[in-house]
Amino acid sequence: MHEENVSASYTLAGCKPLKFPIRKWKQLSDTNCRLVMAYGSPKKPLYISLCAGFSSSACLKELPDHYRPWMEIANRLPHLIGSHQLRAQVNEMPLLNCQFLTGYREQRLAHLVLTFITMGYVWQDGEAQPKEVLPRTLALPLVEVSRTLGLPPILLHSDVVLANWATRNPGRPLEIRNLDPIVLFPGGESLRGFILVTVLVEKAAVPGIKALVQAVNAVLLPSPDSLLQALQQLRLSIQDITRALGQMHDYVDPDIFYAVIRIFFSGWKDNPAMPAGLLYEGVSKEPLHYSGASAAQSTVLHAFDEFLGVRHSKESADFLHRMRDYMPPSHRAFIEEIHSAPSLRDHILSSGNSQLLTAYNQCVEALAALRSYHLAMVTKYLITAAPKAKGRKTSHLPGPPQALEERGTGGTAVVRFLKSVRDKTIEAILHQSG
Repeated sequence: MHEENVSASYTLAGCKPLKFPIRKWKQLSDTNCRLVMAYGSPKKPLYISLCAGFSSSACLKELPDHYRPWMEIANRLPHLIGSHQLRAQVNEMPLLNCQFLTGYREQRLAHLVLTFITMGYVWQDGEAQPKEVLPRTLALPLVEVSRTLGLPPILLHSDVVLANWATRNPGRPLEIRNLDPIVLFPGGESLRGFILVTVLVEKAAVPGIKALVQAVNAVLLPSPDSLLQALQQLRLSIQDITRALGQMHDYVDPDIFYAVIRIFFSGWKDNPAMPAGLLYEGVSKEPLHYSGASAAQSTVLHAFDEFLGVRHSKESADFLHRMRDYMPPSHRAFIEEIHSAPSLRDHILSSGNSQLLTAYNQCVEALAALRSYHLAMVTKYLITAAPKAKGRKTSHLPGPPQALEERGTGGTAVVRFLKSVRDKTIEAILHQSG
């Protein structure tokens, strides 16, 4: 298997292969003898981890020595931003192309490093003084590696979370005390907690992802018992996601998140602080507009929505579909595979099976409860934290992004959006006819 074909993540040892009926699954192995599941055509295989979900279990921490100037800046990013030295360092950075990046994982780390540096460069002095031109020494390699990966040239959820963790001891469980982020902004332990709790949220979704594959198989066979088992597993996975998300309260200070961390996730689309966008020097003569990193860029809930047949309002659906452009291509393709599968709702209604209908509704209710919990968390970390942040300005850090005070980093009116997707989820509950 050629490493450059790998566009998602590797499984951990001991995973059993699953069958996906729409495209044929096969089991492969890389040079480290880890297992990976793939489906798709031989020329364009689609890879997805069935143990680590959409999060990478083979994250690199270092690039080849040719890219040492990038790594040296990335490893000192919190200090360079806090001391207002980052822009000067980037302006002295040599122009490096990406020809010495050998394979997907090095390209993925390069995107992680370059996008973190980009966000620091733009927002080092806060939203009142953003840099509106990205120098060619940063813009050119960022756009080059982004095109190779099929990703936008901006920090993404897949950078902040999916490709930004490593285990301290690979033989021990994936839990916060055994994990570390690879690249950080200012924010200390709260940023570390935010990243790693979100990693655990993605991990909690793994049984749910497996359940989707089992359920589609079960609908096509058909196998009511297998479908019931899959729906029960999906409900449990969604509930585990909610519990994992709850760890945010233990590890992330709302004031630090709002006043220090959040600005570095802000993009230059639908952001009043950068209405003209960002000019990528040497790439385009006109500024480009990209949304910031957002939880809406996570593949998990998109896949659950498609499987359960949740239909959102036009405004919310348009935003969510736009966020798919900010996912790795293999993740987008997985969502499309779930979308193209036979309708679960139609199958359950036509079956007349009350057990299946109850299990389906329990999944929908669990998903609505997760979205209610997320809404409460956003209220705590954004809406409630905002007034406190206004009255407190640290002397050496950019400060809270007031232009996005009631908007998500993806650019939405966040509370209205989250209420809408929660309410539309509730509307998906089925009622037995007759």
